[in-house]
Amino acid sequence: MFVKQRASGKLVEVLSMRDLFNPTHVSLVGRFHAGEEAQDPETFEKASLIFCSGEELPKCWTDIHYRDEEVHHHYHPHS
Repeated sequence: MFVKQRASGKLVEVLSMRDLFNPTHVSLVGRFHAGEEAQDPETFEKASLIFCSGEELPKCWTDIHYRDEEVHHHYHPHS
């Protein structure tokens, strides 16, 4: 899967899909996709990455607390 580095606009090939999907992981292993030769793997902060379309990554991939408010309302409806 490819995503884009927000600051540079360069394509990044994600090499660790589990890290991408796991909201407890703030970074992932990937490599820049440029030219014919494969680049060396490096670590990328997920906050610095977006989809190739320019859209943000889903909160469920980046924020472990993305459902806290929903859960709180479910268990404490009058709070």
